[in-house]
Amino acid sequence: MRKAKVILIIVLVILLVSIPFDNGQYIAPSVPLLDLNSEGPDVSDMQQRLKNWGYYKGNIDGFFGWDTFFAVREFQESHGLEPTGIADAKTLMAMGFEKLRKPRTVYAQGGSGTSEEQLLARAINGEARGEPYEGQVAVGAVILNRTRDPKFPKTVAGVIYQPGAFTAVSDGQINVPIDPKSTVVKAARDALNGWDPTDGCIYYWNPATATSKWIWSRKIVKKIGKHYFGK
Repeated sequence: MRKAKVILIIVLVILLVSIPFDNGQYIAPSVPLLDLNSEGPDVSDMQQRLKNWGYYKGNIDGFFGWDTFFAVREFQESHGLEPTGIADAKTLMAMGFEKLRKPRTVYAQGGSGTSEEQLLARAINGEARGEPYEGQVAVGAVILNRTRDPKFPKTVAGVIYQPGAFTAVSDGQINVPIDPKSTVVKAARDALNGWDPTDGCIYYWNPATATSKWIWSRKIVKKIGKHYFGK
């Protein structure tokens, strides 16, 4: 029994020693670590690397804006990575990063919550802020449903920033600061917690403004507010 306790103590000591105690953040797979509106020294470092390699032409300002987004996407395309424009774990490792300091994301003044929740809230704000609360949750649910559908990217960031997928990204509304107490933040949280008013839909559109003929070929499941939701 005494020998077993000694072995256990040694194992625990080894585990504790192996844990990093600096201010770095080790890169975990499938986590979008640097995305639009992130800022800080790691963004500057990434911009410098992209500039050295000929992908980035802007200023080294430490702010992840659209110039950085498109530079990251070009880098991803040339390295066989999914071209999302988001510097996820695979992209950062391909750039030579081993760990990051925690970036600051300016998505909402005084906001809190996970980066995934924050990004989803921004998307809901841009796409459905004038909709009833159930409609806001429904838009968030469609984005999450797409991450589980093989036709779409597997991450929330990948779905939202898929080229041409959402008007809020095309017109820049995704970057509008949001009130952390607004309904879109709560709607994002409810969607992430599993509420899906659409029953699994992966499309939505406003029948009054939709110009795509293809979208009308989708099966309409329900109407919430001004949006049709379909599969």
